[in-house]
Amino acid sequence: MAKQAGKANAPKRTVIAANKKARHDYAIDDTFEAGLVLVGTEVKSLRQGRASLVDGFVDIDGGEAWLHGVHIPEYSQGSWTNHSARRKRKLLLNRIEIDKIERRVTEKGLTVIPLSLYFVDGRAKIEIGLAKGKKSWDKRHSLAERQATRETEQAIGRRLKGMDD
Repeated sequence: MAKQAGKANAPKRTVIAANKKARHDYAIDDTFEAGLVLVGTEVKSLRQGRASLVDGFVDIDGGEAWLHGVHIPEYSQGSWTNHSARRKRKLLLNRIEIDKIERRVTEKGLTVIPLSLYFVDGRAKIEIGLAKGKKSWDKRHSLAERQATRETEQAIGRRLKGMDD
C-alpha cells in the first residue's frame, strides 16, 4: 500500500470528480463518506474519469439517502445495457448517519451536497457535506480572508529567506 498524508497503510484514493464551487458557494458544516450503488457501465465510465458533480444534491427519502443530479455519461463501448446519465443513485450510509443527516437538514435547514467522487481500493465512494448556502458578502469575506493569509505566508517566507519586503 502507498503512504498517503503521513498515514501508514492508508488506502489509495483516486479522485474522479470534485465539486470545486461547493466550498465557495456553501459553508460546509460536516462531511460524510458514502458508497454508491452503481451499474456496470457507470463504473466503467467512472474509471475513464468522466463525471460531473455540479448540479448534484442528496435527498433522504423513506430512510434512504439518494443522490440526484450527478452526471455520469454513458459508457462509449456500452450497448443496450447502458445507463441513464442523470438517474438517481442510492447512497450506502449507516442508519445512524442517515438519521443524523435527516435530523440536521430538517432542524437547521441545511442542504446535502456532493463534494468529491473517488475510488478507494476499487470501490466508488462519494464525499458528501452538510452545507449552508453563503450570501455574496460571505463569499467576499472568505475570499479576502484567504488572500490575507496567503500574503502573510508569503511575507514570512520572504523574511525567512532574508529578502526585503
